[in-house]
Amino acid sequence: MDRNELDVEILDTTLRDGAQTSGVSFSLQDKLSITQKLDELGVSYIEGGWPGSNPKDIEYFKAVKSLELKNSEVVAFGSTKRKGIPSEKDPNLNSILDSEVETAVIFGKAWTLHVTHVLKISLKDNLDLIYETINFLRSHGLEVIFDAEHFFDGYKEDPDYALKVLKTAEEAKAKVIVLADTNGGTLTHEVDKIVRDVKGKVDATLGIHAHNDSGLAVANTLIAVVNGVKHVPVSYTHLTLPTN
Repeated sequence: MDRNELDVEILDTTLRDGAQTSGVSFSLQDKLSITQKLDELGVSYIEGGWPGSNPKDIEYFKAVKSLELKNSEVVAFGSTKRKGIPSEKDPNLNSILDSEVETAVIFGKAWTLHVTHVLKISLKDNLDLIYETINFLRSHGLEVIFDAEHFFDGYKEDPDYALKVLKTAEEAKAKVIVLADTNGGTLTHEVDKIVRDVKGKVDATLGIHAHNDSGLAVANTLIAVVNGVKHVPVSYTHLTLPTN
């Protein structure tokens, strides 16, 4: 399958994002079996886990190499580097390199509230961390999908800064920039307006990662795709269609 022929590429996050759901605990064999099924479905990317967070995910990235996948690329998830630690010594970034994936999904803060009150760093420092992280991984031959965490909340509070986050990722040559509705509280008409605004200011391929806390993940994803978004991270827990 030629991924370039697809109008929309799917990044399935069930093995990482979905695994955080209450009551869900995947064994290594579970994750490998799900990987094979997702490959059969033809999804573009499978987010296998966060190798810097737990030993099970490290084992998964070792074991998944034995699978002969025909349609999907397994990718690793991680965060931006820590302030004050050189990229080459950051354990999170090194765990991604050790996983031997070709693409990394990196999340970074797009909401000023989380920059100043969670990371407790300056707004400029946050931009520097985003750029340095993506640039480091790119220098080691990896493609990077940048997930702008809490983007819609951040945009509603400070659109100029939220856009600076996207432009920084773009300047660092992220392959895809994902607009994340991490709290799942953005209404569909807001997603419509914000995505159209962003598309006029960012040249990179855009993605939409809609959480379903308000029951709007499907609607928000569809309106973003209608507006030209080409990359859609989904998981079973976040985008579940009703059954009859």
